[in-house]
Amino acid sequence: MSKSYLDRKEAWAKKMAGSPDSSSKERSGDRLPPGQHTVEKLPVLDLGIQPSIGEEDWALEIGGEVENELRIDWKSLMKFNYVEEMSDFHCVTTWSKYDCKWGGFKMSEVLDEVRPHSDAEHVLFVSYDGYTTNVPIEAVYSKHTLLATSLDGNPLSIKYGGPVRIIIPQLYAWKSAKFVKQIQFTNEMQPGYWEKRGYSNTADPWREERFIDEEVPGWRD
Repeated sequence: MSKSYLDRKEAWAKKMAGSPDSSSKERSGDRLPPGQHTVEKLPVLDLGIQPSIGEEDWALEIGGEVENELRIDWKSLMKFNYVEEMSDFHCVTTWSKYDCKWGGFKMSEVLDEVRPHSDAEHVLFVSYDGYTTNVPIEAVYSKHTLLATSLDGNPLSIKYGGPVRIIIPQLYAWKSAKFVKQIQFTNEMQPGYWEKRGYSNTADPWREERFIDEEVPGWRD
């Protein structure tokens, strides 16, 4: 992704943060969230860095406010139950792709082994390309949240975040971190890459939670 594109997204957030139209008061019940349009092909968006990580080199570290810190490599990931789920994918830049068939492993099963502490209310994802994003802990407990390893029946390619990425279909797509490397449970919110630049911490597409309600201190410096 070009620097100019990242600059435009950040400028858009600065313009829209705090706008009375940037967050709807009631949650839409429509399949297509408000302000979105459908696309036929899944676009490719990232920070412009696509780290090449072989299955033999990939590992995920899960820690922070948990009872059992866990390191999962490719072999141990395969011990969990593989599932395939069809879901829609909604990007904050207003496109939505219907019926993406993701394959992978339910995050809820991984959490059964990790056992986050009762005061852990937030989650920070860290990726191999340096990307970060935060979500409320409820997002990772959703039955639809996956550690995804395939798309439409094929191994997850690097352009879509392979070998393993997060999929949280109920939130805007920037929360579904590609190239996932670490998952940290915290009792205090730690804003991620786009959240530091004015994007929403909760990111519910059906409430149009695209941006924060007020400026992040220091973000215009």
